[in-house]
Amino acid sequence: MHMKVQVTVPATTANLGPGFDCLGLALGLTNTVTFTAVDATTATTSITITGEGANHLPRDGSNLVLRAAEVVFDGVGERPSTLHIHQHNNIPVGSGLGSSAAAVLGGMLAANGLLGSPLSQEDVLHLAIDMEGHPDNVAPALYGGLVLSVRSHDNWHIEAIAIPPLQVVYVLPDFDFPTAAARAALPTHVPLADAVFNAGRVGLLVRALTAGDFAALATAMQDRLHQPYRIPLVPGLAQALQAAQAAGAASAAISGAGPSVVAFAATGHEKIVTAVTAVFAEAGLHSRAWILPVAQHGAEVCFV
Repeated sequence: MHMKVQVTVPATTANLGPGFDCLGLALGLTNTVTFTAVDATTATTSITITGEGANHLPRDGSNLVLRAAEVVFDGVGERPSTLHIHQHNNIPVGSGLGSSAAAVLGGMLAANGLLGSPLSQEDVLHLAIDMEGHPDNVAPALYGGLVLSVRSHDNWHIEAIAIPPLQVVYVLPDFDFPTAAARAALPTHVPLADAVFNAGRVGLLVRALTAGDFAALATAMQDRLHQPYRIPLVPGLAQALQAAQAAGAASAAISGAGPSVVAFAATGHEKIVTAVTAVFAEAGLHSRAWILPVAQHGAEVCFV
């Protein structure tokens, strides 16, 4: 058993307009999880947290990183006698940037590394998907870049798709919009025309991103399956998406389940930030913004 393992996991933006629950993109903002096996039979597991969420994330058995680690410990049938977990978070919590996927993968990969890596990368992926409930954040967080995840019978087909380097604008308004609430807003059935509308655009979106074709992104990022139902629930979001494109973005969409905005552009990223944050301010919401590169590499495990 290793005594200390550090795992770095990138943020992810999922859905990307039409790619509901199947497309995700890793971004250059990371969380770091460090597991230290402590040689002490009387002490209990301890958790320290710095950075995003440090004031409110739990430090007991309900902590998501710890719960994910326990899945690995239980599955392998081995665990350290005492464990110290340190989380340093750069990914905002509840932000549409895959913070829960980063926590789940961080906990699982750190636990697996501590035990000598008995589980393969694919094993960890499947455990993480089961815990998250969907693959569109955990797959790109694990592999990096653009990833398409398709359910095939009882298995997943995971396709990593090479894309050129690019930067995206990400704007997070200060608005509580839990994923459960965002899911609850969706219909259980959609018109056939809407399904066809999205199917064509997913294909176009993948081609546009692989080719770096910003001109095609305006059409490719359109969606009828989830955004029309979620946009009205966040003050200023509809206007923010419009403002991003008016300021020069090739396309803009809800990041994940929201409430945040992700916008793609070849240039002029700062201008887009200014426009989107101004719209949220008019709606009474303070917002924070990042200009992030695509993370071409996914989660990394380091033995320290």
